[in-house]
Amino acid sequence: MSAQIETNIKVEFKSRDRISVLFRLILVAPIAIFESSFSISDASNGWPTAFLVLPALLALVFREVYPSYVLSFNKALLGLSNRIVAFVLLLQDGYPSIESDPRVEITFPEIEGGKKLNRYLPLVKWILAIPLYLVGAVYAVYALALTIFAWISILISGEYPERCSKGVVGTISYWNRVAGYAFLLVTDEYPDFNI
Repeated sequence: MSAQIETNIKVEFKSRDRISVLFRLILVAPIAIFESSFSISDASNGWPTAFLVLPALLALVFREVYPSYVLSFNKALLGLSNRIVAFVLLLQDGYPSIESDPRVEITFPEIEGGKKLNRYLPLVKWILAIPLYLVGAVYAVYALALTIFAWISILISGEYPERCSKGVVGTISYWNRVAGYAFLLVTDEYPDFNI
């Protein structure tokens, strides 16, 4: 088993729903509001926080344990986020489920309650990940360009181009690995730069 978060998204290539694709950004609003309801806004800086990063960090540093309920919440929220992203980026037509869905599978590495994790590395991971953020920004622009191309292709032919799926799914997978390393703190293995 890998020491990184693994992402598996089943892409729908044929017989796509053109109407749904045309209005995708409007259709996603209810589930996006649902997902944003998990965010806690910090009045001091205005940045929303959804994943339970601070409890995981404090528990790892001071108790050398990753609480199972924090891990379960973060797994569930990352899964929901990925189902929404797969819908928005046109990888699937089915409306994102608020429960787990076999079409979008996120597999976390085995951390054995935090025993496999370095106790003090979480204090600096977000700094060490700066190069990952920069590369990820380039990948995000690339995935957006592929999605625009796929959107036009679906509207014209009703099919998602297979050559676009690797870049878009790869970008999602890349950002999941970065999140697992720098924010969710479920691995100490530095993510590679490949999509």
